[in-house]
Amino acid sequence: MRNRTPLQPALRRDPEAVPPRLPLTALLALATAVFVTSLTETLPAGVLPAMSADLGVGESAAGQSVTVYAAGTALTAIPLSAATARWRRKRLLLTAMAAFAVANAVTAASASYPLTMAARFTAGVAAGLAWALLAGYARRLAPPAVQGKAVAVVMTGVPVALSLGVPAGTYLGGVLGWRAAFWLMTAVTAALLGWIALGVPDRPGRRTGDRGPMLRALSVPGVAPVLSVTLVFVLAHTVLYAYIATFLDRYGMGDRADLVLLVFGGASLLSVWIVGAHIDRRLRALTVTSTLLVGLAAALLAGYAGTPALVWLAAALWGLGWGGAPTLLQTAVADAAGEQADAAQAMLVTLWNAAMAGGGVLGGVLLGLFGAAAFPWSVLVLLVPALVVVVGARTHGFPAGTPPLRRPHP
Repeated sequence: MRNRTPLQPALRRDPEAVPPRLPLTALLALATAVFVTSLTETLPAGVLPAMSADLGVGESAAGQSVTVYAAGTALTAIPLSAATARWRRKRLLLTAMAAFAVANAVTAASASYPLTMAARFTAGVAAGLAWALLAGYARRLAPPAVQGKAVAVVMTGVPVALSLGVPAGTYLGGVLGWRAAFWLMTAVTAALLGWIALGVPDRPGRRTGDRGPMLRALSVPGVAPVLSVTLVFVLAHTVLYAYIATFLDRYGMGDRADLVLLVFGGASLLSVWIVGAHIDRRLRALTVTSTLLVGLAAALLAGYAGTPALVWLAAALWGLGWGGAPTLLQTAVADAAGEQADAAQAMLVTLWNAAMAGGGVLGGVLLGLFGAAAFPWSVLVLLVPALVVVVGARTHGFPAGTPPLRRPHP
């Protein structure tokens, strides 16, 4: 019988010594889905005069194309996520993005205001379904140790859309017409469908025996605090963001609104990179810092909006605080929810869009009652309870260190 020789030490390999790798090709496809859905939501704001003239309605009526998009997402994300919980993730994402492409094509071709509104609502429904699964899908594609980084990669689509996509879409709309911008979104989504089909691995949906009511996720410790912070944080941000041009105009900087937003967008991209590098170990500290940075930006705008240099500084701080917020909140709710992560993500998407719609309404009320100067003060008032919840949710919701039970979803 031949004696067995022990393995040479040089041939031994410690699996934990090999850094886990991110599936970047697949994650960038998901990031592109985030980009096109985020850009399409706000695109009408940049082409509103031409869009309203072409459809034969006033600008306020054309502006409702943003509202119905958000409404489609907010009203259907939870029920559709529940109805499709057992679908395989790739099939569900392809279905959602195909519906999104069709809705954008109808928007681009429509000469009827009611048809355009129906197409925008449908696009919002499709986007909401995609958003409810994207963060969870990204986590399932990545090794447990880098799931936060995977979500950060996917969420880069948000600041890219806000900082680069919206100005580019506005420029394209001005040169070639607003319909060209929507046709471009349709073409990008069509190409994305092929990318997803060929480059994104599939993952199963929820098992047959474990489907429960969506609201069951609320009973999981930590989920409710994260959702409450999401609602208040997004509401505070939207009140200021939706009316930033009006606010800047009050202080003689209305003609620089695009540049202020460019600074905000650039800082947001940097924020996403910082959050992605540290989120798997420092989620709590990053969330506290994010809240404080947005609060500091609001304080500067509240007290020193007449000083242009401080407005630019506030825009940078605002972007640094806000850019990583979607990644932080989606990662926090998924970590807290565990097996109920898909349900929690659907609720987060619903609250996010409800807060966006509510921010527009609240901003309009504040503008009518107190004027544009009230916007940064309202941000400060709203961020106080958000910070209290983040600090208080030390054990569940926003824990320190790496979550002990971070594992890939089944």
